[in-house]
Amino acid sequence: MKSNRLKFIKGIFLLIIISVMSFGCKQQTEPQPLVPDPGVVSFSFRNQFSEDITGTLDLIKEMGITNIEFSNLFGITAEEMRQLLDERGMICTSYGVGYNVLLNDTEQVAKDAHTLGAKYVRVASIPHDGLFTLENAQKAVEDFNRAGKFLKEQGIYFCYHNHGFEFEPHEDGTLFDYLVQNTNPDYVSFQMDLFWTVLPGADPVELLERYPERFRLMHLKDLKKVAEDDLSGRTERATDVILGTGQVDFPAVLKAGQKTNIEYYYIEDESPDVVERVPLSREYIISITGE
Repeated sequence: MKSNRLKFIKGIFLLIIISVMSFGCKQQTEPQPLVPDPGVVSFSFRNQFSEDITGTLDLIKEMGITNIEFSNLFGITAEEMRQLLDERGMICTSYGVGYNVLLNDTEQVAKDAHTLGAKYVRVASIPHDGLFTLENAQKAVEDFNRAGKFLKEQGIYFCYHNHGFEFEPHEDGTLFDYLVQNTNPDYVSFQMDLFWTVLPGADPVELLERYPERFRLMHLKDLKKVAEDDLSGRTERATDVILGTGQVDFPAVLKAGQKTNIEYYYIEDESPDVVERVPLSREYIISITGE
């Protein structure tokens, strides 16, 4: 009797172990979302922020968005903005500044980024007249390496956001390749703006695969299907459209992004209908990422 009872107990115990292991395997093999729930770029709501900062933060949170990349503090201090974010359970993960501000006031930029809670500082353009040249790129490399080193010592990542003009041909590639290949990867990373990658005729998936370690941020921005290649870095606001309705192959891009260092994704929309369009863009991204 004791032997049979012992065998019965061992059998039950074995079944429990098998069930637990099976559940664990199922948990590990469940598909993961392609990207975290996307944030938004403050520039998208620049008109609303300029009129009512607290009301705009509330509006964005009502859309289900809690992560903002600020490139403008709209007349208040970093301390005041941080308090408003904390009160709403919102965060700033990236802080955008101008090229000259980065170079001439690097210490204050780092201080404000820390105050905001931002892990990243980014610059979205390189000053130049006419075509973007090798000389422009060489100066940017020197400036980015120097500023990026200082920010790294403060525990902050520096990212450069492409703006289209960097894809001028150069040797076997482009001047964007030159920027990536000549900046120090310890000090300089990149934010891919999908709009300003596709519009000049580059392939975002190919770039992500070529430089998987260098990209850390991404702007989710789409452009209308009839837009022609343009290296000027300038275009009409009407060129960008609701995510998923234009030229960008978001499923392919986001899948490629999984194999890179990209940590944060931000929806960007420059249209006057941003209040109606951003929720639709967010809904689309969530629908294809499994969130």
